[in-house]
Amino acid sequence: MTGREKTSDVFAPITQQMDEIRRDAAEIIPEDDLVRKLERSLARNEPLRVKQGFDPTRPDLHIGHAVSMRKLRTFQQLGHEVIFVVGDYTARVGDPSGRSEARPKLSPAEIDANARTYADQVSSILDVSKVRVEFNSKWLAPLDLAGILELTATYTVARMLERDDFAKRYQENRPISIMEFMYPLMQAYDSVALNADVELGGTDQKFNLLVGRTVQERYGQEPQVCLIMPLLRGTDGDAKMSKSYGNYIGLTEPPEEQYGKTMSIPDALLEEWYELASLLPPAELAVARELVRSNPYQAKRELAAAIARTYHGDDGARRAAEHFDRVFKQKAAPDDLPVVAVSLSDPALRGNENGVSLVGLLVVTGLAGSNTEAVRLIQDGSVAVDGEKHRDRHTYVSTDRDHVLRKGSRHYVKVTFIP
Repeated sequence: MTGREKTSDVFAPITQQMDEIRRDAAEIIPEDDLVRKLERSLARNEPLRVKQGFDPTRPDLHIGHAVSMRKLRTFQQLGHEVIFVVGDYTARVGDPSGRSEARPKLSPAEIDANARTYADQVSSILDVSKVRVEFNSKWLAPLDLAGILELTATYTVARMLERDDFAKRYQENRPISIMEFMYPLMQAYDSVALNADVELGGTDQKFNLLVGRTVQERYGQEPQVCLIMPLLRGTDGDAKMSKSYGNYIGLTEPPEEQYGKTMSIPDALLEEWYELASLLPPAELAVARELVRSNPYQAKRELAAAIARTYHGDDGARRAAEHFDRVFKQKAAPDDLPVVAVSLSDPALRGNENGVSLVGLLVVTGLAGSNTEAVRLIQDGSVAVDGEKHRDRHTYVSTDRDHVLRKGSRHYVKVTFIP
């Protein structure tokens, strides 16, 4: 889809559109501007351009992204043009939002590999036949020095330092690179290049979206409306769901993994996840809230099934629930657990007449990243051999047969020994 093509035959009345857009939104800045844009859209029979950007810093989009992607779907259903911006160029800088230090840099090859997966993943939520997918390298890469200087002249350092994370780092005398200042300007330039009417983002993106309004105005455009969506906290129950923090559930992860990760969230997250991740209609949400209060475990199971069903259908949800019962309730290893062949000559195993060191075995099989981590896992009671937990760091494992190692509640490997 290209151009300002209409995506439905008839626009709904303004009040109905606003009711749908407001639902679950944290903030609309400014709401009056959105009403005026919708009125003009209706009068001209012309859709709004609604954009959101996603930086390919990891290969997976996750259910936290889905919160705002579902709002993009709402705009689709209301007849507006949705533009999914793959930030293949902004990812080279790295969004500093909420960070206490600069993000680690990715290579162009890593960014390109991740970006290639994004267009496919959005199909689980958006009607891809009506989505305009744009890579922001299309307009950012050709900018010459004159163009960059023109962009930097649209905003001041003082305004940049009003941003919470920059202000904190500045006060604590921690470094802020000029390149990090470029990120919100580059994101704002996306809005200029697309002449966006509305931009979506999470609450952590509010500053960046507001920069977009200012920069558009400096380039002679009507400022976009900022539609701020709530953030879904991750599986750890603390930080926002993030690829960087590793506390996320990917849209394309197997249903068994989605189900198991959902079952691991703290009970305190249940209502929030039902609101933002379950896709339940309002009447069913009210029933779910009652279940959260009366039977949190059953509520969690139904939430896990709802999430798996959203991305893998009824059959995927059923298989995920059966897998969970087999592995976690019946304490059985999964049928498809990976097999790792371990050489007895590997010095990391520190073998003796009693077998091989459990510490070394965890490292060699990849269940632990180091001996220190392996010791911690063992002492925490997070390691089992053939279903039996071991808390002694000096445990040795016999090598006369295969063994099933388990780390935590979800990570299994079958170990076979070779001379």
